[in-house]
Amino acid sequence: MKLEQILFSQGFGTRKTCRILIQSKRVNVNGALCEDPYSDFEPNGMQFSVDDEIWQFREKTYIVMNKPAGYECSNKPKHHTSIYTLFPSPLRGRNIQSIGRLDEDTTGLLVFSDDGQFIHRMESPRWKMPKVYEVTTKHPVNSDRIAALCKGVMLDDEPVPVAALSCKQLSDCLIELTIGEGKYHQVKRMIAAIGNRAESLKRISIGRLELPKDLAPGQRRFMTEDELGLLK
Repeated sequence: MKLEQILFSQGFGTRKTCRILIQSKRVNVNGALCEDPYSDFEPNGMQFSVDDEIWQFREKTYIVMNKPAGYECSNKPKHHTSIYTLFPSPLRGRNIQSIGRLDEDTTGLLVFSDDGQFIHRMESPRWKMPKVYEVTTKHPVNSDRIAALCKGVMLDDEPVPVAALSCKQLSDCLIELTIGEGKYHQVKRMIAAIGNRAESLKRISIGRLELPKDLAPGQRRFMTEDELGLLK
């Protein structure tokens, strides 16, 4: 594959922009300067740098993030900063998307990709991918309320009760709630339906993928093959 095309596929701009980057002596491939945009390379396993920042060629991108509070999962946010401002321009240039959204005040596990089939499968209601949240409530939660969440509660605009897959009490005002759907503000609405209020939400897992303990709020990294396998 020509170097110009490789950079284009990795989100570094238009082909013309990528050509100029190369001709301006800003691109190294496997540690060596390359000024010819039409040089051919085997992309798989290829490492290159642009302005001394090292990149690995990736046919598709899969990223895990510990989402901080105060960010909207939208390219066109209305009230808060876009979560995509936390990514460098080449990743934004690949049109990565968050798989599902978290409210601006919800923190925790968030996955991004530019793999359309993967995104579709992850978001499809057919698969009912379980998502686990730590919920801090305003008032203590008793066993009757836990049972109600598991049995099903009525939400506005929903024709049938919505039930948690499971619910564990961690302390008086902290529960671990697992849902298999992704309805609008679902967790907050379920907590409101039992006469309480969600003071904070943190997503700690999606399917078998858990929030990595080495990621601080706002940090992200490319997913490992093992982590990706937990979702695929």
